[in-house]
Amino acid sequence: MAAVSVPPSETAASKGETASEALLDVSVLKELARKALIDALNSVNGAKTLVLDPSLAGPLGLVTEVALLKHHGVDKMFWLEPGPLSATSTNIVYFCRPLIKWIKIIADQIKRHNRESQKHTYTLFLVPRTSTLVTRILEEEGVLGDVTISSYNLQFIPLADDVISLENDNAFKEIWVDGDETVIYDAMQALVTLERLHGLFPRIVGKGDYAARLASLLSKNTHQGPSNSPADNLLNAPSETMDSLIILDRRVDMISPLLTQLTYEGLIDELIGIKNSHVELPVSLVTPPAAPGQGESSSAAAASSSTPSATALTKEKKRKHHLTTTTDPLLPELQDLNFSAVGKKLNQVARRLDEDYKLRHQATTVAQLRDFVGKLGGLQSEHQSLRLHTGLSEMLVPMTRTEEFNKSLEIQQNLLALYDTNAQIAAIEDMIAQGADMRIVLRLLCLASVVLGGVRAKSLENIKREILQTYGYNYLPLLLSLAAPPLAVLLPNPLPPNTPAAAADSKYPYGSLRKSLRLLIEDPDPLEELENDISYVYSGFAPISVRLVQCVAQKGGVLSNPALEKDKKGAGGEDGARRASSAPMVQAHPIVGWKGFEDVVASIPGETIDVVQRLPGSQDGSTIPPVSTLSASSPRCVKPGPSDSVILRAVLPRERTTTTVVFFLGGVTYTEIAALRWVSRQNKGRKFLVATTGIINGNSLIDSIAGIGGTTAKEAGL
Repeated sequence: MAAVSVPPSETAASKGETASEALLDVSVLKELARKALIDALNSVNGAKTLVLDPSLAGPLGLVTEVALLKHHGVDKMFWLEPGPLSATSTNIVYFCRPLIKWIKIIADQIKRHNRESQKHTYTLFLVPRTSTLVTRILEEEGVLGDVTISSYNLQFIPLADDVISLENDNAFKEIWVDGDETVIYDAMQALVTLERLHGLFPRIVGKGDYAARLASLLSKNTHQGPSNSPADNLLNAPSETMDSLIILDRRVDMISPLLTQLTYEGLIDELIGIKNSHVELPVSLVTPPAAPGQGESSSAAAASSSTPSATALTKEKKRKHHLTTTTDPLLPELQDLNFSAVGKKLNQVARRLDEDYKLRHQATTVAQLRDFVGKLGGLQSEHQSLRLHTGLSEMLVPMTRTEEFNKSLEIQQNLLALYDTNAQIAAIEDMIAQGADMRIVLRLLCLASVVLGGVRAKSLENIKREILQTYGYNYLPLLLSLAAPPLAVLLPNPLPPNTPAAAADSKYPYGSLRKSLRLLIEDPDPLEELENDISYVYSGFAPISVRLVQCVAQKGGVLSNPALEKDKKGAGGEDGARRASSAPMVQAHPIVGWKGFEDVVASIPGETIDVVQRLPGSQDGSTIPPVSTLSASSPRCVKPGPSDSVILRAVLPRERTTTTVVFFLGGVTYTEIAALRWVSRQNKGRKFLVATTGIINGNSLIDSIAGIGGTTAKEAGL
């Protein structure tokens, strides 16, 4: 993949650095999902009609393609939806999540076929596992004997080299609103698969009540005794590549998803929407222009001028585009930038590409011409990528200049600074009166409640009444869900006497965390361009979830701003960022749990976890020495015993890079991923792998709690 706007010397250095600090290979997870899907389809002989739960089409599209399905006997695909199903093949294969609504639809379709004397063979694959509830419903409907029930164990899907996801859009609602903890068990199974591939997590650190339940399930599952299966050999030994697992449940940091994301990828998700790594874009942006060759006038610098205007783009027909670093050479450079720095970066790339195209005039020998032709494919790929991102940025700019967008940003920043809070509540009421997007209003209201420890009872009642009168009384269940424990993000202050203890205990100590975790960075320099602290992702506010990860894996980053350690005098824009990135990297410290931050972490509602895992089946209760605490230069005295060889295997050279897996239970935002990547770049010897139940933002959270969303198209195209 071509490097973008980086001098050759820096490119070479970064390539050497990434080679020595390789991430875990997550592509094997995609292969596992693909193989399991093929095995499932092959278990049904002959041609088959595939009927898909709409929520599975996106995740399946990330692990397979239509051609592969057709190769394995699928001749027609439909969404699973109410109404008759016209299938021409004998075999009908259903793929769905084990939800009552889907099973009732399947039962109705089978009964309809029986009434019409249509003969079909039905196979139901439940994702990710079977459920006794499904069997009971099918039995009650009288069709259990007609269906063969099996499971398709779809687990982690790689979204990037350092991001894996269960792609369960409703995980947050299921846990915190419905009280359904199934997703916790599914997460445990997916993490065990990771352990089967790479060995046991030496240490599990976490925060939150549901995080504690996941950690407990994970420990029980691996401590049931040594496995005799050759595939499970790694479950009997500590990982040599992973140093720990950090589990954060979403309730521990509700502030970050409620805020407007300000990184490039985060803003695309906020304003346009990214679903299963796909975004709907105007056709002209994703289709390369049919210009004949690369003439004088088609230099890269002209890419932006050849992009249709923002107004024209919004009226165009849309097409799904896969946002991935594997085919988009500019995305790795742009995705984690604060949006204010994207224009400058695109300008630099355009100038560099223009200079690269001009090199053809200097090619006088056959060898030089051959070199240029060799580079041409990469240049054209970057040219199309530049055109795409220039057009995408031009679509975003008008959206970021609306009064609603800027007003909500202003209210957010004032609430985070605890500045004139009464005026912010009044401003939220004004937004309701102006008919602003209901989701933005609710995000601001929940943010005010979390940050202030509740909204004044009288004001809150007035606002709730205004919301129902303005947007409709169908949102009453949504308001009730936001106020009910265990979610409880919309509370009055003071709490009424009859408030459940669970809601009272969930009050968030934002005021004290703001100082102890250095959440607000007040700096005269443009932090979003300098990128000297994780707070650049929200233009001055550090996501609490990532600060908690730093409490475990980069303690120095919590205590002091790296910007203070560098010479900032006259460091503006590119030079400042370059100087920051060229500073020597610090060796990652060993993982020693929450040490040094015990009081801060204890003040946050929810259980605190710090477990050094025992070796499965060990009689003496031997623990696995965390990989990162051992090194060849600091030998440990170990008591000889049956697990001695296992412990010695964990003694690794200090220079070896290990991976810390950070699991977000309930979802993670693109902005938090960007902040974690920043933390990863600061250390030598430690990389982060972000694992999650799904990618979320404030709007998708509100929509899922409200039960909004779904697919209505008839034909299911992956």
